Amino acid sequence: MRIVFMGTPEFAVPCLERLVSDGHEVVLAVTQADKPRGRGYVLTPPPVKETALSHGIPVYQPGKIKNNPEALEKLKECRADVAVVVAYGRILPPEALAIPRYGCINVHASLLPKYRGAAPIQWAVLNGEAESGVTTMQMDAGLDTGPMLLSRRCPIPPDMTAGELHDCLSMEGAQALSDTLKALEAGSLRPVEQTGETCYAPMLTREMSLLDWEKPAEALHNQVRGLNPWPSASTRLGGKTLKVHRSRIGEETEAVPGTVIKLNPFTVSCGGKTSLELLEVQYEGGRRMAGSDFLRGHAVEIGRVLPD
Repeated sequence: MRIVFMGTPEFAVPCLERLVSDGHEVVLAVTQADKPRGRGYVLTPPPVKETALSHGIPVYQPGKIKNNPEALEKLKECRADVAVVVAYGRILPPEALAIPRYGCINVHASLLPKYRGAAPIQWAVLNGEAESGVTTMQMDAGLDTGPMLLSRRCPIPPDMTAGELHDCLSMEGAQALSDTLKALEAGSLRPVEQTGETCYAPMLTREMSLLDWEKPAEALHNQVRGLNPWPSASTRLGGKTLKVHRSRIGEETEAVPGTVIKLNPFTVSCGGKTSLELLEVQYEGGRRMAGSDFLRGHAVEIGRVLPD
């Protein structure tokens, strides 16, 4: 099939690679602009651009598609059978959705209709879901509201981080896309309208990082997992930020929430007579390390109350 691929981050790369390996003709990769990255703010191309160029696929980086006649004309010139959209990060207007012969197929990182929106992976972990997945859908003018095509499921173990779930769903998405296009070619796709419980997964912010020790350990553990790798859960220690990258639910305790109750492992009391073990931390200006290694280099006594 002749395909226009629209995507930007690392999550979309396995889908693009799968299109190539399945023998489809990817005639254009549409992605967002190069952006400054790292401490040196070096202008860096998005992962989809790098992957496309490595396969000799032309790349187009319009600022937007909506109200952009040039972009719409570029899409028309491709004469694509279908457009595949994976974490592109831009809204497509109805006139763009209607250009390809079979419209636009989106790979979304949740089991729709739950977790529509920008951060479905992270919110599934933040909310303590036991399962997530990917859904391919026929795009319409709404936000992740189009008819569902195929889905693949992925369990979320109790200690899985959002970053680990991202990698799992990225690969599942590539398989779901491959299966969807095979069914499209065979004429066997049966779109299903979205019904049932819905919820929105908004973008994450740095303001979500601070751990509230009055909450139960399970909620804080999910916060640690869901904000890993970004923006990371954190507390304050000695007037500085202490990021918490890995945690584990600890023993029952009567201590006031926020109290350091054990040093081996580094354990802090939480609401509801629960506690949280801080397995991997990062002090402001330092590197990531095991909680036990951190305590060997910093004087933290039992009874200290966080944040401080």
